[in-house]
Amino acid sequence: MSAPRLSDRLSSHQPLVLGLFRIVLGLLFASEGAATLFGILGRQSSPVGDWPFWYAGVIELLCGVLVLLGAATRSAAFLSSGAMAFAYFTEHQKNGLFPLQNGGLSPALFCWAFLLLVFFGPGALSLSALTQSKGTVRDTAGLDAV
Repeated sequence: MSAPRLSDRLSSHQPLVLGLFRIVLGLLFASEGAATLFGILGRQSSPVGDWPFWYAGVIELLCGVLVLLGAATRSAAFLSSGAMAFAYFTEHQKNGLFPLQNGGLSPALFCWAFLLLVFFGPGALSLSALTQSKGTVRDTAGLDAV
């Protein structure tokens, strides 16, 4: 009898760790949006309709909550990833090539983390997993397929 390999033991926990990653990422992103919209956590609020900051705050708050809950995760993550890429290239890239130079480390990390969720999905502990019936798989259009 051989002991299970480390990679096998780690792989068995992938859905749970991905779910925890999604929850923390959503919470951090939603807190960015809340700080921008409501002036909390030491940040001054952005005036309503102020382009692009107020709109970014709305995306961060709404998509962050969706990702946190695991509802419409792939769609919310796709929108979030694009918003962070936009933020990086329009607000940070002009100040230097690398994120450490231009202050764009957070948008760069958020962009790639959300892109990961687009491809890997919500993982465990998600609302979408609770709403799916056993033996049924939801496709990207939300239609049931057996």
